[in-house]
Amino acid sequence: MSQISRRNLTLSLGALPLVAACANGIGSDGPQRIDARVDATLAQLFTNFPGTRSLESKSTGMLVMPLVTEAGLGLGGAYGRGALRVGGVTVDYYSTTKASAGIQIGAQQYAHVLFFMTEDALLNFRRSPGWAAGANVLYATPETGATLGAETTTSMAPVIAVVFGQSGLRVGATLEGVKYTRIIP
Repeated sequence: MSQISRRNLTLSLGALPLVAACANGIGSDGPQRIDARVDATLAQLFTNFPGTRSLESKSTGMLVMPLVTEAGLGLGGAYGRGALRVGGVTVDYYSTTKASAGIQIGAQQYAHVLFFMTEDALLNFRRSPGWAAGANVLYATPETGATLGAETTTSMAPVIAVVFGQSGLRVGATLEGVKYTRIIP
């Protein structure tokens, strides 16, 4: 029988949190949990901002991020997980990440939905190994989201982002510089 040295024991115990943090999804309820949160988020969106239903009906797909947590003190970051729905069915799961630097302090949480208004926009998103939100995204505030019509916005932008449900001590929520990556929950 081999002896366990203090050094090996320390290294093993030190690596334990890193291994425990790796959620590989085997035997987990990750997909069910994400889908339940997506359902609740969409219900809240459509109840509070009924005009967004027209976006849903005109879109070719929606990426729903039920909860994104963002924090910063000089350096900042954000993370969340969600699902891509096409025809009302979940087809993939995604994470969103964001890093920032500058004069910032605080934390906030929010939800957002990306409405893909064209087949090309949805196809480009799905084929990308890591898609970043940028200038091709039109932002609809919740106030205008209630009356936003897909007929007028489809020609303006292939992707429409609705950010809502903000809470916390940071001002504003933007998806500029946010990266979306396909995951296996």
